[in-house]
Amino acid sequence: MSEDYQVKVKICGITGVDMALAAVEAGADALGFVFAPSRRRVQPETARAIIAQLPPFVARVGVFVNSPPGEIEQIARHCGLTAVQLSGDEPPGYALDLALPIIRSLRVGNGKPVPDLNGFKDDAFLFDTYCDKSYGGTGKTFDWSLLENIACPKPVILAGGLNPFNVREAVRTVRPYAVDVSGGVETNGQKDAQKIKEFITLAKGV
Repeated sequence: MSEDYQVKVKICGITGVDMALAAVEAGADALGFVFAPSRRRVQPETARAIIAQLPPFVARVGVFVNSPPGEIEQIARHCGLTAVQLSGDEPPGYALDLALPIIRSLRVGNGKPVPDLNGFKDDAFLFDTYCDKSYGGTGKTFDWSLLENIACPKPVILAGGLNPFNVREAVRTVRPYAVDVSGGVETNGQKDAQKIKEFITLAKGV
């Protein structure tokens, strides 16, 4: 990334329109809607209703874990998603009949190295913290030095335990295209508008 590049911010796990609009007002570039088993899971009809109220230049990312391609395609079209994030064990070249960017989530750290990225044809790579019992949302960071000199052919999105206290260091270390946060901007399991605003301000201020 160039020295004057301003990192993008994705607020993931959006479940209500008020918090979606608060995130947009705070400067979020993308919102994530989780369609996989999670306490932040949202039903397609709810996501569609939220997305219908968003301004046009905010990305709407659907997060899926090992869902059949047909199901992903149906939800993406129904809800008006602008990108799809694959966060499960989907193989390289997972075929989706969608003219949308595909974000590949890869879990690293805790002894799991960064895989060879050449076999993947996705449009961006999201790096999250490896946990053998979870596909994401652990709230834990990994060793960011794993990504410092990575030869990644596509944009890098950093996730995993980010919050207002560590996001500046994370951006300086990894220099990602974007950062992704969910639990780090919550209070008592609910999105916190003040924490979202603080996180975005700090991330984009690096």
